[in-house]
Amino acid sequence: MSLWIQAQQLQGEALHQMQALYGQHFPIEVRHYLAQWIESQPWYSISLSPKSKERNKTFLSNLKLHMDGMFHLCVPLQSTYDRCPLELVRCIKQILQSEQRLVQEATNVSFGAMDSLSQRHQQINQAFEELRLATQETENELRKLQHSQEYFIIQYQENLRIQAQLSSLSSLPAAERSQRETPLQSKRATVEAWLTREASTLQKYRLDLAEQHQKTLALLRKQQTLILDEELIQWKRRQQLAGNGGQHEGGLDILQSWCEKLADLIWQNRQQIRRCEHLTQQLPLPGPMEELLRKLNADITDVISALVTSTFIIEKQPPQVLKTQTKFAATVRLLVGGKLNVHMSPPQVKAAIVSEQQAKALVKNESTNSSGEILNNNCVMEYHQATGTLSAHFRNMSLKRIKRSDRRGAESVTEEKFTILFESQFSVGGNELGFHVKTMSLPVVVIVHGSQDNNATATVLWDNAFAEPGRVPFVVPDKVKWPQICEALDMKYKAEMHTTRGLTEENLVFLAQKAFTSSSNNPEDYHNMTVSWAQFNRENLPGRSFTFWQWFDGVVELMKKHLKPHWNDGAILGFVNKQQAQDMLMSKPNGTFLLRFSDSEIGGITIAWVAENPNKQGERLVWNLLPYTTKDFSIRSLADRISDLNHLVYLYPDRPKDEVFAKYYTPPLSKAVDGYVKPEIKQVVPDGDNILDTDAEFELDYPMDVARHVEELLRRPAVNQWSSQQ
Repeated sequence: MSLWIQAQQLQGEALHQMQALYGQHFPIEVRHYLAQWIESQPWYSISLSPKSKERNKTFLSNLKLHMDGMFHLCVPLQSTYDRCPLELVRCIKQILQSEQRLVQEATNVSFGAMDSLSQRHQQINQAFEELRLATQETENELRKLQHSQEYFIIQYQENLRIQAQLSSLSSLPAAERSQRETPLQSKRATVEAWLTREASTLQKYRLDLAEQHQKTLALLRKQQTLILDEELIQWKRRQQLAGNGGQHEGGLDILQSWCEKLADLIWQNRQQIRRCEHLTQQLPLPGPMEELLRKLNADITDVISALVTSTFIIEKQPPQVLKTQTKFAATVRLLVGGKLNVHMSPPQVKAAIVSEQQAKALVKNESTNSSGEILNNNCVMEYHQATGTLSAHFRNMSLKRIKRSDRRGAESVTEEKFTILFESQFSVGGNELGFHVKTMSLPVVVIVHGSQDNNATATVLWDNAFAEPGRVPFVVPDKVKWPQICEALDMKYKAEMHTTRGLTEENLVFLAQKAFTSSSNNPEDYHNMTVSWAQFNRENLPGRSFTFWQWFDGVVELMKKHLKPHWNDGAILGFVNKQQAQDMLMSKPNGTFLLRFSDSEIGGITIAWVAENPNKQGERLVWNLLPYTTKDFSIRSLADRISDLNHLVYLYPDRPKDEVFAKYYTPPLSKAVDGYVKPEIKQVVPDGDNILDTDAEFELDYPMDVARHVEELLRRPAVNQWSSQQ
């Protein structure tokens, strides 16, 4: 997250202090619209010394260029700082320092150097400055070499001219020849001596320059490794975790700026090396220069090839659960496309779907066919001048058909992984270098019916959570530690609920008890236990007809669709079993109730409450309503159902129910309209004599008349008796 985004999220006095940093001396609009450019500048290397006046003037010119179209802001800045650009640099530095201090105080996060939110970013920017200086130095040395070589060639031609003059003297009389020959021979000796020394000097210049290029190349490789193998890989990992609900706050624009700087520096050095080769060909001298330059050229070409192929990425992933005959979208982007002028001849990108085995073959550079047919799978890359991005937006793709491979053992169709392959071809440098680039999407699971979505999501979640960078497609561990499962489930839960209130330690203990069929309430007992994929979503829970994931996903769907506000209010305990509910409620006054998820039904929630046993005076029992599901809440909301039941008084532990739920009650019905009275649905609970058994179940039958069915439903007993004998 950029510093400016964090500064805008400040609250109260901190926000007022941040806003007070700006004014006519530096408008806040400039900070907003140029946030990315401002924060990408190497402020640590911009000196406040008067000696840097010319350099700071250049900075002011760049600032004005970036403010193109903001004339009402540019004019005051120009009039203020045109004669003293040093003050503008000082002003921006002070503003950024103050912003970082305010953000640091508000979030208690330690920031690195002024121009970066992390030490690594500072390291990258410093390395770019070193590379820029090194490239400028080799450029200067190359010009000196070229100048020296041109003078050497002139002197060499002069030597040839002297030799020609000496040769022409042979036809003259001896006396005249001797008189004119002596000074010419002396001059030739001087020139030849100079040429001998200068040839040695030129050879040393060339070797020194080659050595400098080797050092620069090593720095370029190191910088490229840091950006591509660490920063870009981390961005891709965050993108993958975003598929499970993790935070993925961009950062691609910063990566692009780094990759563009790399491309620019690599290309400059490559051109310098090629100019060196040309100079060597113009004036061959004994020594290893030709071989050295040939290797340097090959090495730096490999570096830029790696940069181009690695920066062809998927900015927006296709859906990882992909249903056939359904429209879907994706976006691919070439991070160095603008810098290398690829957009001058916009390349076309083609998408295809390939299986896991085919993806493995592609990694080995083996040819392969596709595993299906995608409609609208061709797109031309577009260049966006304002952002400098070159990307292809696939907006209307559709998977027409899919060819499945033979599955192994117990593997189902929802465990089979595919990937969308994007490919393109283009050239750079006036067709000097050609590239065939390809990139694969995150694994996708293809389904043909919505009923497969649950199990397909499990496959995707497991892959996103536990895949390691650089893996063979699409290998994931078969077993992982329970804390890793907890992290993945919590991430998914918070994302689906759009809340920061995730799963508590008590919730996770409940889930561990369900996963391991355990009764331990100690979290430490589960830390070293492992969960296999089969336990997660292949084998049913003991005594149930569903898996651990199917139960958890059912809870998430129920909460997301109907109960999100109540979870955020802390009204739903949810992850509590019958025995725990019994223990919790028996110590509370009659009418105390809690909401817990059903153990026996996917996507069910029940109300448990403590009350007197109507059949035995002086005895108290904990009662459990038959679980509600999504179908029930589509008829009457949870809050209204709780309002209907007068014997529910306090939400556990001691909150009056109206205090918690009243804001969600449906307002009273309005008066009759056009002579009709609108009926009202109410929930009732039968007397204790009519209580159902624990295993009683029912389903809604939607084709029936809704009003008549609800009337029948409300006449049916809806309470399960809980007793110590059960």
